Amino acid sequence: MELKYKFPENFWWGAATSGPQSEGRFHKAHRSVFDYWFDTDPQAFFHQVGPNTASNFYNSYKEDIAMMKEIGLNSVRTSIQWTRLMKDFETGETDADGVRFYNAVIDEFLRQGITPVMNLHHFDLPIELYEKYGGWASKKVVDLFVVFAKKCFELFGDRVKHWVTFNEPMVVAEGEYLYQFHYPNLVDGKTAVQVVYNLNLASAKAIAAFHASSCAAQGGKIGIVLNLTPAYPRSDAEEDKKAAAFAEDFKNRSFLEPAVHGVFPESLTGVLQRDGVLWQSTPEEMEIIHQNTVDFLGVNYYQPFRAKAREIPFDESSGWMPDKYFDAYEMPGRRMNPYRGWEIYPQAIYDIAINVRDNYGNIPWYISENGMGVEGEEKFTHADGYVEDDYRIDFYKEHLGWLHKGIEEGSNCFGFHAWTPIDCWSWSNAYKNRYGYIAVDLATQKKTIKKSGQWIKEVAMHNGF
Repeated sequence: MELKYKFPENFWWGAATSGPQSEGRFHKAHRSVFDYWFDTDPQAFFHQVGPNTASNFYNSYKEDIAMMKEIGLNSVRTSIQWTRLMKDFETGETDADGVRFYNAVIDEFLRQGITPVMNLHHFDLPIELYEKYGGWASKKVVDLFVVFAKKCFELFGDRVKHWVTFNEPMVVAEGEYLYQFHYPNLVDGKTAVQVVYNLNLASAKAIAAFHASSCAAQGGKIGIVLNLTPAYPRSDAEEDKKAAAFAEDFKNRSFLEPAVHGVFPESLTGVLQRDGVLWQSTPEEMEIIHQNTVDFLGVNYYQPFRAKAREIPFDESSGWMPDKYFDAYEMPGRRMNPYRGWEIYPQAIYDIAINVRDNYGNIPWYISENGMGVEGEEKFTHADGYVEDDYRIDFYKEHLGWLHKGIEEGSNCFGFHAWTPIDCWSWSNAYKNRYGYIAVDLATQKKTIKKSGQWIKEVAMHNGF
């Protein structure tokens, strides 16, 4: 087989999911903010489908992992739910069934020859910690997260050698405190800025705890997964370039810089300070952030962000927002996934690769999520349940082509993870857009490999396509 694109040796061909999106709520010790939101407002979720059953991974993990092996995946990222593992958030006492379950899952991944990548937080803050302390706006919650992280390293660090502190921490700030798409649906720019800082601090403190663990001593690595949406200016006009630069600072560099370099961008902190919304920090905390940077970087890429200068002055009557300095720009003629409202722009993966190479010390990194889902995937489904999702294969081929170009030009990328191995529940969108290599019938929980699952098996086997 002649390959157009050959990838580096030992390249990760895998996929990502998360505990709250796959496991279901069976035998969970506590509720997350999403469990609570669904219980109190099920109408906010597509077709009123919540996290109760999700994709049944809690009960079917052996069969599910076997299917992941069948489609050739050599690595899979999922998450350990804070609400499942812990019995007491304050003391660090664990829940016996939670420990049993995650031990069993990790052992099954290893038995099947799949590298498990374990993430500590995927938008699933325990509701108790929101109600008691105000969630990620509180530094108390930062310290309780470290208690949880230490317990994970202690229990599973002998077998899990790749850890992630947070998945898409900016989404916590944007969804919960700026743009009202995650519970508690607030609009509070000043608190959002504090949350950005606290999440960076929580990640650094968890990394410090990891560095002190036996897992690190045995060669284990820890990173962070960031959703990078490169900010492109509408034009070469100075006003547009300035708008895009601030969007880049706020959306991307607010986590990327501290994670890799241990410092915050001065161009960002200067603006926040001038506006009177800079976070509360201490010199000791800043030193922890400075000293505890990531070993590797995960990049979730779905869409770019196109920015333009504001055309009407920002209304400050409701308080500060990052939108004070930019507007979203809808570029004429852009390619779209109309079902998700996202632009399709594969070239951005190349731009990310070069940015990491040139501005972030060429740190080891991988694509930790990339995916394509349409509403009503049944239109591609045969009577026997087989999904002929050529649209997804074409999407991946195009993105991988640009990634390959970045690697050829020296970017230190070691893997590609799709979102997601098996169709999974997605926050308020539920199962509206399905992204899996493997389909799930929600009524029967029967799972069927899609055409894309057969395709990725061939890609993984040949380490290219």
